[in-house]
Amino acid sequence: MKPDEPIAIGDRAIMRKPHPCGSAEWMVTRIGADIGMRCMGCGRRVLIPRREFIKGTRTLIHAQSSIEPAPAAPVDPPADAP
Repeated sequence: MKPDEPIAIGDRAIMRKPHPCGSAEWMVTRIGADIGMRCMGCGRRVLIPRREFIKGTRTLIHAQSSIEPAPAAPVDPPADAP
């Protein structure tokens, strides 16, 4: 993972070392100086420093945004226009 790659809540990280439960996949739950993650295998939650997160992440899978932009409303010309 590149240090300047954006991290968002809901992203999934495949870490270099697996968790003791056997899963290496984590979901990002908090962003700041520390990164909060939840194990996708057992549900355990941990906080690790951002530097360790960047160093220990093999792959970052970005979450798809569930909010889609609303379509633009058609603009009708005024009724009194020629």
